[in-house]
Amino acid sequence: MNALATSLQTYFTTFARSQRDLSSNTIGSYRDTWRMLLKYLTAKLGVTADALDFDAVTATNITGFLDYLEQERGNSAKTRNVRLTAIRSVLSRALPDHPEHAATITQVLAIPPKRTTRPVIEFLTPDEVVAVLAAPDPTTWTGRRDHALLAMTVQTGLRISEICSLTVDDIHLGTGPHVTCTGKGRRQRITPLTRATVSTMTAYLTERVARPETALFCGPRGQRLSRDALEHRLTKHLAAAAIVCPSLVGKHVTMHTLRHTAAMNLLAAGVDVAVIALWLGHADTHSTDAYLHADMSIKQAALDRTRPPDVEPGTYRPDPDILAWLASL
Repeated sequence: MNALATSLQTYFTTFARSQRDLSSNTIGSYRDTWRMLLKYLTAKLGVTADALDFDAVTATNITGFLDYLEQERGNSAKTRNVRLTAIRSVLSRALPDHPEHAATITQVLAIPPKRTTRPVIEFLTPDEVVAVLAAPDPTTWTGRRDHALLAMTVQTGLRISEICSLTVDDIHLGTGPHVTCTGKGRRQRITPLTRATVSTMTAYLTERVARPETALFCGPRGQRLSRDALEHRLTKHLAAAAIVCPSLVGKHVTMHTLRHTAAMNLLAAGVDVAVIALWLGHADTHSTDAYLHADMSIKQAALDRTRPPDVEPGTYRPDPDILAWLASL
């Protein structure tokens, strides 16, 4: 076994879990990055994966791999940067043990992340939320489950990974109803539930008792739903909802869009940004500030406060009578 293979095994079996205590999601992401990188280098250099060593992990080859992710796999710049972080994490750990490859590793560690542009946050309007929640078939078990899942997601703003990991013990419907979860960065939080969500979840859990296992939202045999399964179910219901709510046709809606919707609903209700950050499990308010940019009503209110005293508040609209308007010039 060569030096690169040894370093990879040491990182994923000892360092990542015992010393760094990385989450399973992070370890999985780093593992997938190195699998793709080794397959890319195998095809590029014409050698087997077992023959690849640190001399193949050059800055030129890593840059080519990152370009391949964007140009051929269609990954975003953000995903490219995540993959670069995974590569650099392993190489940083390997550097002290392999000084003979220091020059090659140092050049890779010096590759800068690519600058990204933050897209405008997309969220659902109240009418669109009603249409999406009404889309699942209430006459079937999966339809009632999906309705409960979507209703709780759009009210709590939980991440898709958090929804997938919930168990029946994480939801409390008695006094002070709430759901508990462990989110990104192992931050634990408690999110309160509204009366409507409590009613929906009470009906769902009554049926859920007949299913095995402990996953809160499960398949027919009690198995835990995957992220892909949740996105697939949402896509199906969006197609049905778009028939009665045409505004959904032009929107790219994912499970994360429901999280954005929960945040925008809180913002529209006048909830402070710091509270919304706590609600969503953000480490600080910088991530939450993006919702301020997405809410045009906040900007309109700010504009109205800066108007001259003799100007009517609101967006300017010309006189509908064009002749009278021209005469007034």
